[in-house]
Amino acid sequence: HKYWGLRQEGSGDTVAPSRLLWWFKRGLLVVCVIYVSVPFMMRQFPDIIKHLVFSHRVRVPFFVNLSQPADLYLNHTVNMYLKSEQGISLGVWHTVPESQWKEAQGKDLEWYQDSLGAGIPIIIYLHGNGGTSAIGYHVLALDYRGFGDSTGEPTEVGLTTDTLYLYQWVKARSGSSLVVLWGHSLGTGVATNTAVKLIEQGIVVDGVIIEGAYTNIRQGGAHHPFAWFYLKFPGFEYFFLDTMAENNVIFPNDENLKRMRSRLLILHAEDDHIVPIHMAQQLYEIAQSAQNSENQVKMIPFAGSLGYLHNGLYKDPHLPDIIRLENLVNSSVEISIWQKLQF
Repeated sequence: HKYWGLRQEGSGDTVAPSRLLWWFKRGLLVVCVIYVSVPFMMRQFPDIIKHLVFSHRVRVPFFVNLSQPADLYLNHTVNMYLKSEQGISLGVWHTVPESQWKEAQGKDLEWYQDSLGAGIPIIIYLHGNGGTSAIGYHVLALDYRGFGDSTGEPTEVGLTTDTLYLYQWVKARSGSSLVVLWGHSLGTGVATNTAVKLIEQGIVVDGVIIEGAYTNIRQGGAHHPFAWFYLKFPGFEYFFLDTMAENNVIFPNDENLKRMRSRLLILHAEDDHIVPIHMAQQLYEIAQSAQNSENQVKMIPFAGSLGYLHNGLYKDPHLPDIIRLENLVNSSVEISIWQKLQF
């Protein structure tokens, strides 16, 4: 009996590694099945890829009441809701310039709206995917439909419609103040889409700033970190890139810049790990060729040694000097938004 007990213990010692190997093989098989299944699921259920593009379910910061900017110590910011379409409510933060911070304390929504007509430039800020709602100007940060506390589900047409509505809402209250579209990442496509839609209405936006811009979502998607896992997968373009195009997710910055006539400023980090800087350079060349003017189009690259990557340009201490808009417009003289920019 003692011998049999020892045999059992010894057998257990020899069986344990076999079990570990069995579980390892089983786990590896599951990973392989999932890896192979994802492209087919993307093709079969295109809403999945839309969620990857927009990432609107990822809401950062967590557990924050976006209707109360004061909770984030933004006492110079007011939250409001606009209705861009029937059933679509958009959350918008309006931050006044630093010069008006003290005066803004305790003021109501009407005061904020009236302040837009004081001649200080206005930036409509369009965030990237996964973002939610600057400098010394009025900044209206829009949460597109489906983002933040805005209702609805995001589509490319929907995001453009939301921005067009906010632009028109601002223009109706801004008097002679300059209005600039500033798009970051995904928002660059929204900004240029909006500028082109306005061109079709005979309106040229005062200025457009694109930060971390891709040429189009197809090429941008091929460089996305998620795509790195599937670049060598047979049929990568068919399963992923074609699926986006067939579901009207295009955001064609390159084609839009061929039609735009607004002043354009391109900001890009050389170490951008999401959108490589060569895309920004392509956009710069396209815009310069289309507008045939060095004064209309400018590009500012930020050295890779600064470590800004895709989302860190706001850290640059020179950014307020690059985007120097104050005092360019007063009651008697309207000066181009770009003439005194320090490049």
